[in-house]
Amino acid sequence: MQKNILEYLEATAARVPDKVAFSTGKESMSFSEVLKGARAIGSVLADRGLVRESVVIFMDKHPRTVTSFWGVIYAGCFYACLDEKMPRARIDSILENLRPRAVIADRKNFSAACELGLENTLLYDDICAYPENGEALDGIRKKQCDTDAIYVVFTSGSTGVPKGVVACHRSVIDYTEALTEALGFDENTVFANQTPLYFDAPLKELMPTLKMGATTYFVPRMLFSFPVRLIEYLDTYKINTVCWVVSALVQISSLGALKDHAPKYLTKVAFGSEVFPRKQYDLWREALPEAEFYNLYGPTEATGMSCYWRADRELGEDEPIPVGRPFDNTDIILLNAEDRRAEDGEEGEICIRGTCVTMGYYNNAERTDEAFVLNPLQKAYREIIYRTGDIGRYNDHGELVFVCRKDNQIKHMGHRIELGEIESAAMKLDCISRAVCVYSKDKKEIALFYVGECDTRELSAALAQVLPRYMLPSVCERLTAIPLTDNGKVDRRRLLETL
Repeated sequence: MQKNILEYLEATAARVPDKVAFSTGKESMSFSEVLKGARAIGSVLADRGLVRESVVIFMDKHPRTVTSFWGVIYAGCFYACLDEKMPRARIDSILENLRPRAVIADRKNFSAACELGLENTLLYDDICAYPENGEALDGIRKKQCDTDAIYVVFTSGSTGVPKGVVACHRSVIDYTEALTEALGFDENTVFANQTPLYFDAPLKELMPTLKMGATTYFVPRMLFSFPVRLIEYLDTYKINTVCWVVSALVQISSLGALKDHAPKYLTKVAFGSEVFPRKQYDLWREALPEAEFYNLYGPTEATGMSCYWRADRELGEDEPIPVGRPFDNTDIILLNAEDRRAEDGEEGEICIRGTCVTMGYYNNAERTDEAFVLNPLQKAYREIIYRTGDIGRYNDHGELVFVCRKDNQIKHMGHRIELGEIESAAMKLDCISRAVCVYSKDKKEIALFYVGECDTRELSAALAQVLPRYMLPSVCERLTAIPLTDNGKVDRRRLLETL
């Protein structure tokens, strides 16, 4: 039985040692180089007496960074990744929570890492060539369990306060097996990574790369502001698979880049983290008629993605894109307001059970107990499920459909409103390429922010033809671009701050 994610790396490095594992395009590392560097880093940490504790990685996105991840795990520790673009207050909050003794940094970030004041500040260039302590690493491996923590990913959620989600070997192994099988990754898969490495989202590329001997390219962040150059990058490195947040795909299609520059080699497009506007989804399907499309759904607290839907049928004109069915060894429960299983056709909160459910929030028992709860449908023994805060239902095909966030349902003028309905109404207009709706509880106002050619009067008039009066936005504001968070999601908090 496999019980350690590093077994993927070891098997693949033995099979295809010289194949490129991770690359920026300019700099690459083979599987054997990644393995050697990781074992060296693990030896350094073991020799310094770090045992089952957090180690911070403070590096730019690079093959060296993921090599450091695996090195931390070789030492029997768990990693947490920081980035220079993070606000210092967020970094300080994370460090206060973790209280780590060691940080690994590249040359660019070494000075900033030293300022963190940790006991061990290690330069990657120095430790990647450290003599391997095979005896120490073997001793660590013998004592490890598949429930040992391997990373802490910090997500702010709706409060803005970082919460550290702790995942273990077992959840990531099962995630890797299920994801790889469902989406059909193999040794010929060439990924283009879009998300920062300090989130859980890169697991969609990193882990199948280790398992299958695939290759992952780390796309420079600045290219996502220049869609044509981004597509040129995909073509240059013959990228055939992307697993991106919706906003990254919309950035390309909404600016018309697909019309004359559809990616030449792209055969698999997986998307998630947000609802894909049908207008933009249809543009991608039209541009890549032979490609496979997958909608992925799942929270960080359930190891990233828990459900998938392969686009193997045409959707109705107003039909939302389903999130499909759960991955193998994962179960979805819809609970109604009385914590009973939702009836057929009834909406309910999406709750997740299985080995994908992570270990809770680091050093935060109160928040853990709020979200990681006992299964109310199982009275005979203790079974932990994760309450996502998302509302879902099953369609006529038996596919799970995401309806909205609980906190995206508002009570306004005596009516219960789903803000997504207003967004959908706006997106049906030809002059709108992107629309996001928020609600100010203080001002009791619905605000719609959009990117498009029509002015606010035209938009308001058009919405008045299709929406009841109580759903009409009090504010419509045209933007040149919708603000995004670091991981590429719509930054609704920032939009609210403008009201």
